[in-house]
Amino acid sequence: MFAAIFLILAAILYRIVPVMIGVDQSGWLGNFAPLAAIALCGAIYLPRRMAAVLPLVALLVSDVVLNVYHYHQPIFTWEILPHYLAFGLVSALVFALRGRVTGFRLFGASVAGSLIFYVITNTGAWLGEPRYAGTLAGWFQAMTWGLPGFPSTFIFYRNTAVSDLLFTGLFFACMTVTSRSTSESKAAQPALAS
Repeated sequence: MFAAIFLILAAILYRIVPVMIGVDQSGWLGNFAPLAAIALCGAIYLPRRMAAVLPLVALLVSDVVLNVYHYHQPIFTWEILPHYLAFGLVSALVFALRGRVTGFRLFGASVAGSLIFYVITNTGAWLGEPRYAGTLAGWFQAMTWGLPGFPSTFIFYRNTAVSDLLFTGLFFACMTVTSRSTSESKAAQPALAS
C-alpha cells in the first residue's frame, strides 16, 4: 500500500514539477509521463478498489494543479474529459489481464493503451476545439499534424507510447524483482526454522 501511494505521489510530482519550473513541454517532455503506465499496471497489480481510483486521483490532482492553479483554465473541458475516459477505458480493459500477466501481454496492453489514449484524446480535441473543422478532414488534422503553431500530434503520440512502454517496463521489472525476492524469502523461512 505504501509503495502504491508513493508511486502515485511521484507520478503527480513528475507531471507537475517540469511545468511549474518552466521546462519546455513541446519536445520530448510533452505527454511523457508515468500516469498511463500506473493506470495500466495498477489495474493488474493493485488491489481492486485502489486499481481504478489511485491513477484517476493522480490524474485529477495533477490536472487541478496544472490547469486551475498554473494555467488558470477550467478543470473539465472537452479537451480534458477524454483523458479520464481513456484512462478509465484502458484500466477496464486491462482488468482482463489480472492473474495472467506476462511481459508480452503487458507490453501489448501498453501499446494498445497508448493508441486508445491517442485516438480518444485527439477526437476530444477535434470535438472541443473550434479551430478544427467539424469534418472528416478536421478529424484527420487532429489525428496527424494538429493545429498550426503547436507540435504535431504525432510527437505527443510518440512521447505517450515511449513513456508508457518505459514506465510499464520499469513497473513490471520492479514487480517481478519484488515477487521473486518475496518468494525466495518465503522459501528460505522453513529451512531456517528447522
